[in-house]
Amino acid sequence: YTRALEILDEGFEDALQYLSQPEPYQISLRTTNSLERLNQEIRRRERVVRIFANEAAAERLFGAILQDYHDQWQEQKRTFLRDFSPEFQ
Repeated sequence: YTRALEILDEGFEDALQYLSQPEPYQISLRTTNSLERLNQEIRRRERVVRIFANEAAAERLFGAILQDYHDQWQEQKRTFLRDFSPEFQ
């Protein structure tokens, strides 16, 4: 238990880092669902290929997936982190 408590103490501030952001942003930042979904998609596409010719081939595939996600985020009408400043409402 001692080692487990040490690990929890070491990561406590990192785990609550999102609280240092403006309160409206905390809703979007408190979950890792979007990151988990991205990792799941990368693993799904990796299983299709199974064996990469070299490291560069794997990097190209992962880069293409990340670029696709980036393009989708850019086209979304709903933004992930909105500006909640009074002048923008």
